Amino acid sequence: MQKGTRSDKALIVDILTKAFNDNKSVNYIIQQDKRRMERIRELGNYSCEMCLRFGEIFISEDQTACALILFPDRKRTTAGSVVCDLRLIIKAMGLSNLPRALKRNKAISKVHPPGFLYHIWYIGVEPQQQGKGTGSLLLRELIARARRLNRKPVLETSTKQNVPWYQKHGFTIYRQLNFGFDFYCMKL
Repeated sequence: MQKGTRSDKALIVDILTKAFNDNKSVNYIIQQDKRRMERIRELGNYSCEMCLRFGEIFISEDQTACALILFPDRKRTTAGSVVCDLRLIIKAMGLSNLPRALKRNKAISKVHPPGFLYHIWYIGVEPQQQGKGTGSLLLRELIARARRLNRKPVLETSTKQNVPWYQKHGFTIYRQLNFGFDFYCMKL
């Protein structure tokens, strides 16, 4: 895997947009209208910005998968992060979805295990590449990196069929939330 940089942002956002088109959690906070795909792109842009500031990003060698990692202990409110938040609200969520997004984020943060986390915020593989091992290789490399950094890997998924895949890599469900759909909080 290679480290993602600001110059890779268009590629990363493109992968995320394709990979999360049908994701329940993403669509839960995105305003559902004729601009839905544009709004998912904007969420990808926001997530990329947050991880460039407060985490790290990796891209698979074949450039068909990416992972966005957030270090919750490093996240800060800055002028730049506030601008990103406002852009997300205006261009992706809409004001009407803000309360549900805040409620969801608070619930997730509340159940995170203590300690220094390696929050795998997003791991996405282009749909035509799924099932070929690219995501598994990327996830194994992320787990190894988390161990080298002495951080606990955590992630969440709203895609029930992904749960066994994460379990195959050693993750366990430590909490299940419900936002009108099941939301699995997992840790290694």
